[in-house]
Amino acid sequence: MANPQRLNVLIVDREEEAQVQLKELLSGQGYGVTALMEPQRAPEEIRRGRFQLVLLDVTPGSGGVEALSAIRDSDRDLCVIATTAVPSVEMAVETMKHRAFHYLQKPLENEEVLAVVRDAIRDRGLLVDLETHLNREVGRRIREKRHESDLTLKQLANRTGLSVSLISQIELGKSAASMSTMHKLAAALGVKMTFFFETL
Repeated sequence: MANPQRLNVLIVDREEEAQVQLKELLSGQGYGVTALMEPQRAPEEIRRGRFQLVLLDVTPGSGGVEALSAIRDSDRDLCVIATTAVPSVEMAVETMKHRAFHYLQKPLENEEVLAVVRDAIRDRGLLVDLETHLNREVGRRIREKRHESDLTLKQLANRTGLSVSLISQIELGKSAASMSTMHKLAAALGVKMTFFFETL
């Protein structure tokens, strides 16, 4: 049964057959799927997109290990599941060193892939409902803008007349802000309210 919640997955694999298999499998689960054949493009795509999970082919000579290293340079937390057509202890150690969540051997078995994806979702808390995702993303943008403005929570609270605890809860995505609260925060941070919702 397709999951009504949305998980955005990036597949990076030079083998068209494996890419198609994964895309069909994960799309069938209701996940948003983007596929790439060029591993060197993965870090840039990840910086631009909002992926919670990456399935990355690290078969020797594919450029996958280099891509994994580059991904880790910009995102230490993103969940990456490595796949390979040439398994080895050395490759497994290398991928785990770059904090890959799991290491799958090709040819990929659909049930095994889904089981690992489910484990990743559960262990890493990847799948959230849209309201939770919205609250987290708005909170992240407020926190980033506050840091850019070199303001403490206390200083932002003084500017807005809101409590420190409320702003903290909003920044952590644990509380949804009312429109009047968002207006106060936007004014205090010198941005339009739309800044917090663009591209969501």
